[in-house]
Amino acid sequence: MSKMLKGKVALVTGGSRGLGAATAEALADHGADVAISYAASADRADAVVKKLKAKGVRAIAIKSDQADLTSAKPLIDSVIAEFGKLNILVNNAGIAIQGQLVDDPGLEEERYNRQWQVNVMGSIANTRAAASKLTDGGRIIFIGSLLGDYVPFKGVADYAGTKAALAGYARGIARDLGPRNITVNVLQPGAMPTDMNKEVAGELPDLETFLNMHPIRRFATLEEVSEAVCFLAGPHAGYITGETVNMAGGLGI
Repeated sequence: MSKMLKGKVALVTGGSRGLGAATAEALADHGADVAISYAASADRADAVVKKLKAKGVRAIAIKSDQADLTSAKPLIDSVIAEFGKLNILVNNAGIAIQGQLVDDPGLEEERYNRQWQVNVMGSIANTRAAASKLTDGGRIIFIGSLLGDYVPFKGVADYAGTKAALAGYARGIARDLGPRNITVNVLQPGAMPTDMNKEVAGELPDLETFLNMHPIRRFATLEEVSEAVCFLAGPHAGYITGETVNMAGGLGI
């Protein structure tokens, strides 16, 4: 495999499972040294780090709860203390709280508010902490969702809103950091085989109905999405910035 990211240092937030873990492995396959953050799953994070080191790169896991905005600066400082620099920030960590309608009298506001805190404010805090530390020519990639652009079913207003907010923020950051040749983009996958998607599966349309919405009638693989992240992180994407890239099998066209 091409080592197009050799010599680069990447941080993947929420890297102990799902797309975060797959992305960390893909970045390592392309030669990057990788730090991952995790909120609770120390054993899973350690297992990911072992896989990364087995690929011949340096790797660490850092405990950092994205709901706590004060954790962002220590997270970035820890990466730089370990590796000496930071080239790539993948804002992957997030949660999905779905199912209730906005006019539901029993709306669990505390849970939905925490989703905004983690998905939006936590990602913003990490980006602010990293912005001045990123090397010129660096990369910031937000993991959004097609729901940020297109909402084909009910009960996802807050989740969709958090992802749409990231897209708007990323465009502004792309303006701010463009003079340093730092690119900022949002990758917006559709459904993927992750634990998070399994947790909200009961709130989605039945499988056949959902697949029938897609011209390419299947879910994305984690490998497909993680390789798209690597492309945006790599040398061939240096003139792509401020963009949202949909990767959802044609859902929404």
